[in-house]
Amino acid sequence: MTSIGILGDGRVGTRLAGKLSAAGHHVTLGVRKPENTAARPTGLPPRSTFADHRTTARTADIVINATPGDSSLDRLTGLRTELAGKILIDVSNATRDDGDGLPGDLCYPGSSLAEKLQTALPDTHVVKTLNTMLFMVMTAPGILATPPTAYLSAMTNKRRGPSPPCSVTWAGRPNGSKTSATSPRPAPPRP
Repeated sequence: MTSIGILGDGRVGTRLAGKLSAAGHHVTLGVRKPENTAARPTGLPPRSTFADHRTTARTADIVINATPGDSSLDRLTGLRTELAGKILIDVSNATRDDGDGLPGDLCYPGSSLAEKLQTALPDTHVVKTLNTMLFMVMTAPGILATPPTAYLSAMTNKRRGPSPPCSVTWAGRPNGSKTSATSPRPAPPRP
């Protein structure tokens, strides 16, 4: 059983926690104030646990970033030691909110949050995926008439080598079959 830590307890983090826990993974949901039980999301399986972000990152085998993308770089850079050697799956979008509350401009035009995270966290294996789909589709792709395409990307760092394989499975199809997301080792860097 894989231990998965999810940083962020909003719509994305909570849905991912529910599906991954239901699939048999031990899930810790990283919240800002774990002692505030009244503010915890409801409807999660009983085996889901809560901890602060630092403890969640330190104790999980795989960490998922579901924090708001416009503040993720600052939040996760502060967890550099805890994330060292870990696989960090980034599902967030780094956009600034427009005046109407909807996503607006990109925080990193010409780059991406995943690139910024990989630069700031050189000892962490950053994988970017699922950010091109609505949070409901991330955990229930069968709700769409046409199966969605999930993009997956990772960078190779010369100092630490290619990202390790990563496999996470959850039940997301209407007939109960399993859906897998796997990150193969990327090609080695070109000389």
